[in-house]
Amino acid sequence: MKLDIRHLKLIVAVTEEKSVTRAGERLHLTQSALSHQLRDIEDRLGTQLFLRLNKRMLPTQAGERLLATARQVLDELKRVEDDIAQMASHKQGALRLSTECYTCYHWLPDLLKEFNRKFPDVEVRIILEATRQPIQALLNGKLDLAIVSRVPRDKQLRYQPLFKDEVVAIMMPGHPLSARPYLRARDFADQNLFLYVEPKESDLFRLLFTPAGVTPAKVSQVQLTEAILEMVKAGLGVSVMARWAVKEQVESGQLVARPLTSKGLHRQWSAALLNNDYAPPYVNEFIELLSRPAMPMAKPGIIRLVSSRR
Repeated sequence: MKLDIRHLKLIVAVTEEKSVTRAGERLHLTQSALSHQLRDIEDRLGTQLFLRLNKRMLPTQAGERLLATARQVLDELKRVEDDIAQMASHKQGALRLSTECYTCYHWLPDLLKEFNRKFPDVEVRIILEATRQPIQALLNGKLDLAIVSRVPRDKQLRYQPLFKDEVVAIMMPGHPLSARPYLRARDFADQNLFLYVEPKESDLFRLLFTPAGVTPAKVSQVQLTEAILEMVKAGLGVSVMARWAVKEQVESGQLVARPLTSKGLHRQWSAALLNNDYAPPYVNEFIELLSRPAMPMAKPGIIRLVSSRR
């Protein structure tokens, strides 16, 4: 490039002051130094940028063109510097997050209301496309925070335990399986099972079906919670969800929920972050909000917030 920022500032100053002397004073340059720099710019560009009329400096067509761009570049640079200053003070920024469970997005709106009151200039971006592989997205620099139930050991990551929840089977009232106190893997062998993800990506298969050597009669992938609930209510199949996510439908009698195995199937959720020393205060505040007992998926007495490094 033939020009740099100081050249752009010089063009703006000379145009606005219409005088080399006054422009030099504005830029803290001697008249001789400024004139030398101006000639250097014109030599680099191969054209005259100003007409010198009775000690007045008037831009040529080329000067006007450069002036317009100079103002845009300098204004944008000023905005960038201001934005970065706000980021450095942690008053402004963005929090990119994802979770490995589609249902979890349903409790985010209430949490975001409280978060936005404390950090109104921090934009929370929910990266839906990272839902299937939030850890990989975090390692690739696409996320600042991943909410996960599996914590693979990796020195590049650190985890803060948040809460536990229980995954239950759901079905329509009167379904043959609803008479059982709990369900085992083999109870799904003749069922149509609705899941968010493919079997190979499903924790249910990893923890329940595969160890028992059982495969449901049919597995239908549906990524919308509401759609799954309506199909289960209509008796088109069964599904599994967090107990807190279907609490209202179960209490109203629209659905029946049963534990998976006699001990139940529980998940430990954690906040996953990159293992470095840079963590803006608003990230820690968001994690603290996630850990509060008021969160809909939390169980009393088992919530803890611990900063740990592996």
